[in-house]
Amino acid sequence: MSSRETGHTKDAGWQIGVSKTVDCPLDVVWDFLTSAEGTALWLGHGVSVLDAKGRAYQTRNGVVGETRTFHRRDRIRLTWQPPHWDHDSTVQLAVRAGGPGKTMIRFHQERLLDAGEREQQRAHWRAVMASVVAALDTRDV
Repeated sequence: MSSRETGHTKDAGWQIGVSKTVDCPLDVVWDFLTSAEGTALWLGHGVSVLDAKGRAYQTRNGVVGETRTFHRRDRIRLTWQPPHWDHDSTVQLAVRAGGPGKTMIRFHQERLLDAGEREQQRAHWRAVMASVVAALDTRDV
């Protein structure tokens, strides 16, 4: 039996996931998260379209990466590397219906270096989720 620490996987290294179900239909959530306003909240300012595999991006604060997967109204998977990191990681944004008029939003990040980086990213994605939820709460649905 393995004695791996929480968040450490055999294949993806260290990982973290943050999810939240919101009282908002999936199409509204997806449209917001893929808009310039929504993308600025979860990925960073200065990024627009991420809808093609291999499309490179760079945020205004220097995060770089490229789109690996884009499935409309389902998920976006991309590489993610802040300017102070010497490695990239993989971030996935996923949505799914969570009941009538509800949507589950999930941020998942893998290929993190260690438990410390995992905890740093847990705080990051929790703050991102709080910002996304607050922004969705102010929208008329």
